[in-house]
Amino acid sequence: MPRRQLFVSRIFMWQSPATTSHPAATDQILLTTAGESPKVFVGSIDNGTTSSRFLIFDRAGTPIASHQIEFEQIYPNPGWHEHNPDELVSSVEECIEKACKEFGSQGHSLSDIKVVGITNQRETTVVWDSETGEHLHNAIVWTDTRTASIVRELKARTGAGDLTELCGLPLSTYPSSTKLLWLLRNDDKVKKAYEQGRLAFGTVDAWLVYKLNGGPAKNVFVSDPTNASRTMWMNIHKLEYDEKLISFFELDTKKLHLPKIVPSSDPNAYGQLADGPLKGVKIGGVLGDQSAALVGQCGFSPGRAKNTYGTGCFLLYNVGEKPVISKHGLLATVAYDFRGQNIPPVYALEGSIAVAGSSIKFLMNNLGFFGDSAKVNEVASSVEDNGGCVFVTAFSGLFAPYWIDDAKGTIFGITAHTQKGHIARATLEATCFQTKAILEAMEKDSGHKLEQLAVDGGMSNSDLCMQTQADLIQIPVDRPSSEQISTPPPSPPFSYLCGGRTCLTNPPLRFRRRHLEEFRRAKGDQSRWEDVF
Repeated sequence: MPRRQLFVSRIFMWQSPATTSHPAATDQILLTTAGESPKVFVGSIDNGTTSSRFLIFDRAGTPIASHQIEFEQIYPNPGWHEHNPDELVSSVEECIEKACKEFGSQGHSLSDIKVVGITNQRETTVVWDSETGEHLHNAIVWTDTRTASIVRELKARTGAGDLTELCGLPLSTYPSSTKLLWLLRNDDKVKKAYEQGRLAFGTVDAWLVYKLNGGPAKNVFVSDPTNASRTMWMNIHKLEYDEKLISFFELDTKKLHLPKIVPSSDPNAYGQLADGPLKGVKIGGVLGDQSAALVGQCGFSPGRAKNTYGTGCFLLYNVGEKPVISKHGLLATVAYDFRGQNIPPVYALEGSIAVAGSSIKFLMNNLGFFGDSAKVNEVASSVEDNGGCVFVTAFSGLFAPYWIDDAKGTIFGITAHTQKGHIARATLEATCFQTKAILEAMEKDSGHKLEQLAVDGGMSNSDLCMQTQADLIQIPVDRPSSEQISTPPPSPPFSYLCGGRTCLTNPPLRFRRRHLEEFRRAKGDQSRWEDVF
């Protein structure tokens, strides 16, 4: 199970406020308060890029019940990627219903589920009518590149060079800001709602919280800083919207409804579920998926890092209580904001790779290499090396540290000798090469070299991929064992809603670097990979 799903059991399991401590200060395990009811469960909503799931954890952090549903991926044109906003909500609601049914069949009472948390895909943009609560366009997904021409136009504007210092992000097709501009220019319903002052904007967290609370009837319209920081409208130093940033994009906040920015964990700000088997249960907080993974990996201390190999690949490096604005192509972002527990906000440097696990799906769905994505390791291992094949998986341009929006996917070095295994291996290597480039940029920005890399996500299940990664970066790669990936350790308890915290205690599986000759060869391969684009 991806570590991002564990953040809920760290953040939302009830704990006495007296146990509150700064996460960065210690790695000690905080046990639950004596006398608490043993029947305490928490729910985790996880809305990713390709699926929704709901998990129910006991107080020890053990998943008791779960359900997962994949939803439709809509590709209207090359480079475009959309989701149906209503399907995002209905898939979550169905997952809650099915997981609760499984939970009840085990003899548990739904009344023992005390709180629910949300983790979500981040930059994906949803717009809706603030009066009716109806969406006005399909959600534009974070991988979508239709805004490339708008980005070029914005880069030529006066003040473009000042944006990153304020918001932490460079102008690219990645953030939500350019997606909203595209909608305002190209969709009549969106333009009309904006002119009439009815246009509501939100990333997926805001949309889910709004709809799960009952929509316009309750109008719970909020976003946490880990999501709001991905719009380019939030001042990363102040954690609030910045008039200079909003004005740069020529937006009028009298016509546009933006969600209120609230701490990631808050007992009241996120409302409660309006319908379904958990009606009345509070939503305790929200974290963007990659921040949730950092929390799930216990990356609470400055210098701790994790890399999630999911649909994309995201490396977050904890830099402490002050943001570090990158000079080497990385993003400054909010790691988490637990001010509700008197914990200062914590920041991270982030390296984002647009295509990771989705490249495996490409081999499976588009090229028919295998029928199950888990088979990629077997196919890639059928050959000794990549046979000279290099795959630049730039289906959505290239993100960090290159930021080439108009890059296209390229397979280079194919000969009559090339087999499926060579291309499969080159596909895995593409993510590893980009991760190495991000780590090198992080070392330059932070002045420190990582001693180990914690990993998670579906693509990390490939032993070949993780060993290749360790060889390339020449530091150990630590992955939870297969058992830990699907089931977190049963003890000690996870906690955080009122300040408790804990870490995984079972030792992870470690991929150690191999001898230097192999590393030198791999470094040469990376040079060829970068030469392609």
